Amino acid sequence: MKHLTTFRVIDAIARTGSIRGAADYLALTPSAVQRRLQSYEAEIGFNIFDRNPQGVDLNSAGELVIMHIRETFSETGKLTSRLADLAGMRRGEVRIGCSQALVPYFLPHHISEYQTTYPNVTFEVVVIEHRTAQSALANHAIDLAIVFGAAEVPEFKTLLGVHQRLTAVMGRNHPLANFEQLRLRQCYEHPVALPGVGFGSRTMVDAALQEKSYFRSPDVESNSFEYLKAHVIATSAVTFQIECGAPLPPVKDTNLTARLIDQRDVAPGTLWIGQLAGRSLSVTASRFAEQIGRNLSERYEHV
Repeated sequence: MKHLTTFRVIDAIARTGSIRGAADYLALTPSAVQRRLQSYEAEIGFNIFDRNPQGVDLNSAGELVIMHIRETFSETGKLTSRLADLAGMRRGEVRIGCSQALVPYFLPHHISEYQTTYPNVTFEVVVIEHRTAQSALANHAIDLAIVFGAAEVPEFKTLLGVHQRLTAVMGRNHPLANFEQLRLRQCYEHPVALPGVGFGSRTMVDAALQEKSYFRSPDVESNSFEYLKAHVIATSAVTFQIECGAPLPPVKDTNLTARLIDQRDVAPGTLWIGQLAGRSLSVTASRFAEQIGRNLSERYEHV
């Protein structure tokens, strides 16, 4: 499949925005990357990148080419997966676009569990916002979307939706750790660190605080949940996260703990698993979706 090598070169150029960047990513020389690109452009009779001082950008022809390339990668992955099934092996790649909440605990656990059974399966995990999940699926940049939305119903084909309650996350020795469940007012008696506007958990908090007398601006705001976790470990602050992204049992975190917020104060949002409508998943991606779907169904209420 020599054409796939050329396709990988072109895809790398599109992702990095430069010949040199693609060469570094693929461990090739810039001249080798340039030759591959020029040979392909000569073959189809169109230039697919516009050159500029900062690098290269896909032009209109390039947008069509990159869509074809990613569709080809997707179809080749499905073929490889099905051929591996015939041979009694499980191999392939699963590309996941997910909300930040799934990165610390949920996905590492499930990917590790899957690879224990199928060690030849590789994963690519990309953090995305729920609003961009449909375009990432349509562009074949990902196979599965696992994203949280406070209230929005996604545009993609949903395989499962489960409710997610809001939790307060804090250091293990925080005074609020002595309670089994918290009211939102209790959290606002302490410094508050919030995710940025637009994140699902922030939307839940903002909606719950409307017309509340204890409303105040956050003491710290960040678009990084990793920073927010580090911040509450080092201070007396409290941050917020949905259930599957919080250190609730069975998750064990030596520095953090979490408590559910009373549903009288904050209504649940929804975690969605989905794929592109009209597209069939590879065997590996389908089996992984089934694995996490079973787990979420057992732990949380269906939408």
